[in-house]
Amino acid sequence: MTGHAKAGRPNQFLRNLNSKIASIPMILTAVVIFLGGTIWTVVYSFTNSKLLPRLSFVGLDQYYRLWAAPRWIVSIENLAIYGIFSMIFSLVIGFVLAALMDQKIRFENTFRTIFLYPFALSFIVTGLVWQWLLNPEFGIQSVVRSLGWTTFTFDPLYTPSIVIYGVLIAALWQGTGLVMCLMLAGLRGIDEDIWKAARVDGIPMWKTYLFIVIPMMRPVFITTLVIIASGIVKVYDLVVAQTSGGPGIASEVPAKYVYDYMFQAQNLGQGFAASTMMLVTVAIVVIPWAYLEFGGGRKRA
Repeated sequence: MTGHAKAGRPNQFLRNLNSKIASIPMILTAVVIFLGGTIWTVVYSFTNSKLLPRLSFVGLDQYYRLWAAPRWIVSIENLAIYGIFSMIFSLVIGFVLAALMDQKIRFENTFRTIFLYPFALSFIVTGLVWQWLLNPEFGIQSVVRSLGWTTFTFDPLYTPSIVIYGVLIAALWQGTGLVMCLMLAGLRGIDEDIWKAARVDGIPMWKTYLFIVIPMMRPVFITTLVIIASGIVKVYDLVVAQTSGGPGIASEVPAKYVYDYMFQAQNLGQGFAASTMMLVTVAIVVIPWAYLEFGGGRKRA
């Protein structure tokens, strides 16, 4: 009987065979291109490669030069400022807009389209638009001064100490609409009975959001954070279009540093070292989060 049952039972390997065959190209792409390219980059970051890659190992020299370069330090500081404020303001503004939209307001579709429209633009277009808007000669500063406030000053792109905040304004304008839509989808997934129960119990609306709704939207927040973080790490074209890294090196970011050294300065070794440090930074954040999110969950289960 047992033998017949085993004979009649389909082979585990043959289950969902079509799906497994269809996933082969993606698996090969991930292993060969992503994993292979990552290993190749890390290996050549320990070499003295210039115009072309060559296996002339120099140990940690490229990393010493990297962390001794003021331009790299500035780019890391800018990325930290840009990343922290981008996450905070994107989540807060996006959630507030979504909460307002969730009140069944009139012309909701119109407002949702207006808020989401900037996300359809490329970062190059967004950077150029905000370069014009923040230009002191014909942008916001000029308009406000023409209204009578002649001492008004607002030129972040021309002030080295605050130029990264000018870039942040453009990024928030473009990306907040997407965050709003993700949050709105999460809010629409909340059972209406929860709102009714909160109103019956006399719980203020802000407490309902803070202690009931937001904890229930944890998966939505995690997804949103991953999307925002991926955009933060690879920010490049917005900076190039808006400031070209200036004034001086005041708005440099790691991605621009990597590109400039690999394709303009013709110093592949230094570019590989910088990109490897970007990879390490991402791994430091992602690996503990993945362990707590998945590994810790299994242990608790």
